[in-house]
Amino acid sequence: MATSKKRTLKHFMGLGLVALASTAVLAACGSNKQASANKEEINWYTPTEILTLDISKNTDRYSSLAIGNSGSNLLRRDDKGELQPDLAEKVDVSSDGLTYTVTLRDGLKYSDGTPLTAEDFVYTWQRMVDPATASEYSYLASDSHLANAEDIIAGKKSVEELGVKAEGDNKVVFTLSSPSPQFMSLLSFSNFVPQDREFVEKLGKDYATTSDKQIYSGPYKVEGWNGTSGTFKLVKNDNYWDAENVKTKTINVQTVKKPDTAVQMYKQGQLDFADISGTSAIYNANKKNADVVGVPEATTAYVVYNLTGSVKGLDNQKIRQALNLATDRKGIVEAAVDTGSKPATALAPTGLAKLPDGTDLAEYVAPGYSYDVAEAEKLFKEGLAEAGLKELTLTVTADADSPAAKASVDYIKETWEKALPGLTVEEKFVTFKQRLEDTKNQNFEVALVLWGGDYPEGSTFYGLFQSDSAYNYGKVNSSEYNAAYEKALTTDALDPKAAADDYKAAEKALYDGALYNPIYFRSKEGLQNPTIKGLIRNSTGLDVDFTYAHKE
Repeated sequence: MATSKKRTLKHFMGLGLVALASTAVLAACGSNKQASANKEEINWYTPTEILTLDISKNTDRYSSLAIGNSGSNLLRRDDKGELQPDLAEKVDVSSDGLTYTVTLRDGLKYSDGTPLTAEDFVYTWQRMVDPATASEYSYLASDSHLANAEDIIAGKKSVEELGVKAEGDNKVVFTLSSPSPQFMSLLSFSNFVPQDREFVEKLGKDYATTSDKQIYSGPYKVEGWNGTSGTFKLVKNDNYWDAENVKTKTINVQTVKKPDTAVQMYKQGQLDFADISGTSAIYNANKKNADVVGVPEATTAYVVYNLTGSVKGLDNQKIRQALNLATDRKGIVEAAVDTGSKPATALAPTGLAKLPDGTDLAEYVAPGYSYDVAEAEKLFKEGLAEAGLKELTLTVTADADSPAAKASVDYIKETWEKALPGLTVEEKFVTFKQRLEDTKNQNFEVALVLWGGDYPEGSTFYGLFQSDSAYNYGKVNSSEYNAAYEKALTTDALDPKAAADDYKAAEKALYDGALYNPIYFRSKEGLQNPTIKGLIRNSTGLDVDFTYAHKE
């Protein structure tokens, strides 16, 4: 039987197969004399409470902060955004891109001393696609073409048939049905860190509901989280394979909901970082501070419309087109997020990915969104007539925890009502947690949401509006869109230029049908203690990696 020629991951993806070392230096110019001076600890915050420590069920960036720093995957991104081995010693990829053979490091352990083996990776992928888990991220496995994932998610095959197998204790073999441009990134993604089947099944419904009902494979352990508390600690995990290079013993994390409070706490030395991009006023007052650092991210704020047919008026394409044309994106940025953010031109944000010739994907796929009040008014009038309406009232839902969301919706209300006679906009603000539930269950009419990329490739955004995606909040159902997206992940999976053409076609389908409304590409800056070295920030996936962060 012929066998495919193997190449190391270094040859296949340009990934150096070397042990991780202390990397990344993100430091501000200048000095904050009041910054927290305790070198053993770093003080951080999140703007809302974390929701879960369940690796398979997490979907929010704040819970990912805890899971991604207390869990390790096979790979981890370095300060240049390049994938480097973490729990893996090496990864070999077949020349056809269908088989990934991972060799684990020797002697891996969880935080409780339990041996960590190849079976734990098999189990975590199986648990993700198991319909009983009901993971909203299960589509990552099927979209990456892991063998049989789609049929398992649909309940047509058993989890044992998934294309991931253990060979002994230290080898994991992944089998894909076709090449996947994003699969390597998933080997660093926090939703696929290893899980011990015996531990999970022993705890049952209590698994990961508190910090002491989880075991940890990464550089830190989570302590002090009771399931609802707004504070927790990341405490050094002495069983982590590279613990000798983890210099910080404790990361104290608390919830600080008001942006101005966080800035004040930073200046008083109570926090080692504070986002200054929460409001324009805070940004303008602090942007010249010597401690300012850039916060890379690939995040788009966009409006979703409930297209289930339950909202009269939104089932009319001309009305949706009118809403899009009446959206002054530049005005929203200036009024609500004048913090370095930019008006959105597409779904994929600037800086997510580039074409082979260096063109930014966001620029390439942009279909031509514009602000045209006259055309908006004309289409709205025609749409009302087609829908048998004389006037229309729409409720816009957004996050109560976000000043930027409140300011954005206020601006949208004012401009939409002014541009479209007969339209009344009502505002509904709920907590971030509640908004996630409401949009997931189509308990909304119009909603302002944000999505941050999970990995640096277009599918992390264009998977959102696929008909069966859990994140297709408005229930967009476009055959043109679905076909373009599927082509990017199959026929054109290993051809970045062709895949970009597919994403461009997908974006055009969204534009032509006015199936969503891009608002802005978020960009952030913050005040950071300049004594902190080794902190890694990522624009996708785990946005803050404390593994080698320390104070000098």
